[in-house]
Amino acid sequence: MRFVAFRMLIGDRAKFFGILLGIAFASLLITQQASIFVGLMTRTFGFITDTALPDIWVMDPKVQFVDDIKPISSTVLLRVRGIEGVEWAMPLYKGILKARLQNGNFQQCNVIGLDDTTLIGGPPEMVEGSLADLRRADGVIVDEVGAKGRLARIPEDASGNPIPGARPEPLKIGDTLELNDRRAIVVGICRVSRTFQSQPVVYTTYSRATTFAPRERNLLSFVLVKAEPGVDHKDLCRRIMESSLGPDGSPRLLAMTRDDFAWKTVMYFVRFTGIPINFGIAVLLGFFVGTAIAGQTFYLFTVDNLRHFGALKAMGAGNARLLGMIMLQALVVGVIGYGLGVGVASLFGQLSGRTELSFRLIWQTLVITGGAVTVICILASLLSIWKVIRLEPAIVFKG
Repeated sequence: MRFVAFRMLIGDRAKFFGILLGIAFASLLITQQASIFVGLMTRTFGFITDTALPDIWVMDPKVQFVDDIKPISSTVLLRVRGIEGVEWAMPLYKGILKARLQNGNFQQCNVIGLDDTTLIGGPPEMVEGSLADLRRADGVIVDEVGAKGRLARIPEDASGNPIPGARPEPLKIGDTLELNDRRAIVVGICRVSRTFQSQPVVYTTYSRATTFAPRERNLLSFVLVKAEPGVDHKDLCRRIMESSLGPDGSPRLLAMTRDDFAWKTVMYFVRFTGIPINFGIAVLLGFFVGTAIAGQTFYLFTVDNLRHFGALKAMGAGNARLLGMIMLQALVVGVIGYGLGVGVASLFGQLSGRTELSFRLIWQTLVITGGAVTVICILASLLSIWKVIRLEPAIVFKG
């Protein structure tokens, strides 16, 4: 019976490929859109994952996500260093500053200021130069994407005028920028995670970053904390916040583990932006379109094969055996369509790996897509099952 069911399935090539098309399209759209959503959310906390050494981030309690900078007093650093269980605590500056380019245009950059002594919080990978070069006068490190893209230099002729139509040249070591009317010399190129807004990332020392930044009473963005071995991170966060209680009993500092801060950032974008709704609509559209195409085609396939099912019934095959044949046919097209859709989505992700498009395929997405395809196959086969159950064996003797 299994061989008969398979031969019936591939006997009508047009309907067979039509069912595959519907399921593969649904798998592709669900996997692709869900992976782009995951990739986009991953970019929101990319800076947190790049800063891998600290266990805990200390900040103002009103901070809602990693780019929501609310400076705190520099005295917080000394207070945190004195708390039991803290191995070390380092300052970090993070801000959006305008860089003046060679052609006079301005470009907003994420400027990161690292502790002058330890340089903790630096980029995860250096492409050119070394992190220690930041200690050179006016030194900055620029991310690779920004150096090749928004910060690229326009070639000039002998008179110093831009050459029309010339391709921009990537920033290289030795080139200069102006950050808040102060000179900065590129001493290295790094590779970092793409940011949500895809702005260039510029690393420098903390003291130099505070000279680049506009003057404010407080310039400390975060305190990066490393817990001593064996110390519970959650408990240390609680002690840090308890050390800063105000007169009303509420903490004046917020301390969070790296994972909790990343999740807090993601949830901010989920709650206060339309990104989940937009991608959710696309996923539902793929589900319904796939169900409609596969369901209609599978039903027509069953109607065209009613005589064969009637013949099998007349020879003694029960409803359970016939329903098993239909479910086997649905399983075959479901597995093949799922594989095709996920495979094309994975290929799409590979081709777009180093572009502006965010794409991150995780195993949970594959499980969700598999569940959706299973539901599509069940819905597509329900009408066929009902038609076969009500089938009279005598149909084989008609006309």
